[in-house]
Amino acid sequence: MPSEPKFRVLTLEMEAAISPAEAELMAQATAAAAEDDYDLLLVRLDTPGGTVEATRGILKAILNSTVPVAVWVGPAGARAASAGVFIVAAGHIAAMAPQTTIGAATPVGMGGEDVPETMARKAINDIKSMVRGMAQAHGRNVDWYMRAVEESDSITAQEALQLKVIDILASTPEQLMEAIGSGQKTLPGWESGFSAEEYAIEEFAPGWRYRLLAWLLNPQVAYFLLLGGMAGLFFEFVSPGTFFPGVVGGICLLLALYALSILSTNVAGILLLLLGLVFFFLELAFISHGLLSVAGILALFIGSAILFPAGPGEPGLPFATIVVTVGGVATILGFGVYLAAKAQIAKPASGREGLQGSLATVRHWRGNRGQVFAHGELWSARTADGSDLNVGDTVRILRVDGLMLTVERVELSAGEDRLA
Repeated sequence: MPSEPKFRVLTLEMEAAISPAEAELMAQATAAAAEDDYDLLLVRLDTPGGTVEATRGILKAILNSTVPVAVWVGPAGARAASAGVFIVAAGHIAAMAPQTTIGAATPVGMGGEDVPETMARKAINDIKSMVRGMAQAHGRNVDWYMRAVEESDSITAQEALQLKVIDILASTPEQLMEAIGSGQKTLPGWESGFSAEEYAIEEFAPGWRYRLLAWLLNPQVAYFLLLGGMAGLFFEFVSPGTFFPGVVGGICLLLALYALSILSTNVAGILLLLLGLVFFFLELAFISHGLLSVAGILALFIGSAILFPAGPGEPGLPFATIVVTVGGVATILGFGVYLAAKAQIAKPASGREGLQGSLATVRHWRGNRGQVFAHGELWSARTADGSDLNVGDTVRILRVDGLMLTVERVELSAGEDRLA
């Protein structure tokens, strides 16, 4: 029987922009590695960067992990940009594959724009102190890490090894494990190393919280939730009492706002989407012969196109997705406008305006005046020709004068229901 592996490794893939979802993923992985007594957590990193708060969450999980963490930037073509630099610096072992890059850690705004000078200086000083401590703790090139923050310096894997920014150059996780096992970079308790037959690599399976966050922070999902929420609330407004569109729309809108507060978004895009919804609301109040609806569709389309800034690793929303989604939402909103307009021009079925032409039943009568029962209420009435009526007669309401009805007797045909 094969013997149990001497050195157990848990691997974690992190191939996205750094967001709260990735912070949750790292927290889950470090906890699982400690709980199951793994000897090493190996993180395969390929990221364009991400938010500062999410990065802090990842660094906190690595620095407080009881299991050593090795960060490997790979495979070929991968990068550790911006926040990825700090994650590499935090790892107990830092490694890269050939034809990968690391660097450009200067803070930028959510849309990739430069931040104001005062804010940038504060952010740079904060980040510098954080990365300096991590680089010093692992014996790496502090000067280069400072340049990555201050000057957005970026280097290749071979340059990183020469400058002692990383510890190991390895094309695959297996090569990395061989280098660790041979003593190229030792771990506490494993100074004697281990052979290729003595280690085993297992993949970490993320929990439901990460999968939910990762799904929610997908730009296309956030976009669908935003427009779907707007459509649901609009439909509830024009058809009050159905509840379902309003409840679902409200939940979708709240989830979308949470995602958009984290994702890299264009404020002008959000405002245009809201303006499009306002145009459809105005269509309910003013006769524009469809011009406001057309303006609403145009605002939705332009807002969708610029909602997520396009850039390296961030292609924005696909054109086909925008066309289909805006078309579907516009159809829903247009149908809501149609229902509202139809309700406004329909003949009233209740109230004084709805009485004229309807039938009523005589309840009390004396001479040419009395009371009739119509639409669930007793009304004072008089006959148009001054004729007398009997209790129980069916009459038709000819007109309404204030609280007085003018009626005439009608004869019901055979089989026609008599009013109660």
